[in-house]
Amino acid sequence: MNFGALPRAVPCQPYGYEDKTMSRVCELSGKGPMSGNTISHANNKTRRRFLPNLNEVTMVSDVLGQSFRLRVSAAALRSVDHRGGLDAYLAKAKDDELSARALKIKREIEKAQAPAA
Repeated sequence: MNFGALPRAVPCQPYGYEDKTMSRVCELSGKGPMSGNTISHANNKTRRRFLPNLNEVTMVSDVLGQSFRLRVSAAALRSVDHRGGLDAYLAKAKDDELSARALKIKREIEKAQAPAA
């Protein structure tokens, strides 16, 4: 058989598709599951996972005037509040800790603040 005449494969996802997998990782701090032991009263050790306390939160960017839904750990939520909002948190956050969506929001905020400065 001659397979040269077959059409090229079309990607399964539509254009602009974002991967919406439910991984247990905080989008702002990068906190993920840890492993450890459950220790019984008889000192038996069995492996277990410690999952981060993730919450689906809607946060508002003051610069963009837009709201964003993020999966954020409770500790990161306290850090956002402590730093004075989403914009201030993302300005100080390291790029390697942020998810792809949070990094995109950070770039949009930086772009919006550049003409103002």
